[in-house]
Amino acid sequence: MEEKRTEAAIRAAVEAILFAAGGSVEASRLAAALELETGEMEDILRRMELRYEEEDRGIRLLELEGAWQLCTKKEYYGDLIRVVKQPKKYTLTEVLLETLSIVAYKQPVTKLEIEKIRGVKSDHAVNKLVEYGLIEEVGRLDAPGRPILFGTTEDFLRSFGVSSVEELPKASPEKLEDIREEAEEELGQKLPEPENE
Repeated sequence: MEEKRTEAAIRAAVEAILFAAGGSVEASRLAAALELETGEMEDILRRMELRYEEEDRGIRLLELEGAWQLCTKKEYYGDLIRVVKQPKKYTLTEVLLETLSIVAYKQPVTKLEIEKIRGVKSDHAVNKLVEYGLIEEVGRLDAPGRPILFGTTEDFLRSFGVSSVEELPKASPEKLEDIREEAEEELGQKLPEPENE
C-alpha cells in the first residue's frame, strides 16, 4: 500500500513544479499531477500563500484566475533588477489607459466596440497593448468578418496587483452620474439612458 504524502511533501512538490514552470499553473493541473482532489489542492495552495506572506521571504505565491505562480515580492524588485537584465518598461499614456480600461471592464470586446466607446480609431492603442502583453486575442465574434475579441492577460493582472478582473474597482453610481453629466456637457446633447446589466 502506497503511503500518503505529507502536506510538507506536497508543498515542496508544488514549489518545484511552479519554479520549473516559470509561469502560472492551474490548480486542477497541480492536483492531477500530485494525485489530489482539486479542492484539497486549492486549500493547500491558500495555506501556502498565507505562509509566504507571513514569513520573511523574497517570493510570494500569486493566484491569477485559478492558476498559481511563484513570483518575487515587489519590495525586492529594486534588488532584483540590479542583478538580472532590467525588464522592458513601457509607458501607459492616457490613450492606452483609456483603451485598457475599456477592454478590462467590457471584455471580451472588439476593436470596433472600443472605437465606438472612445469615439476615435484605436488601432495604435490596441496594437501597443497587445505588444506590451496586457491584452490578447481571446476569440472571434460570430458576426460578418469574424472580428477579433480582446481580453486582458495574466500580465495585466500581475501589473495591476489583482487576482482576477472581478477585483477591479467599481465606480459608484454618483461617480458614473458625474461622468455622464460631463460627457453630455462636452457633447452638448443628452445621452441615452444606460441599459441595466
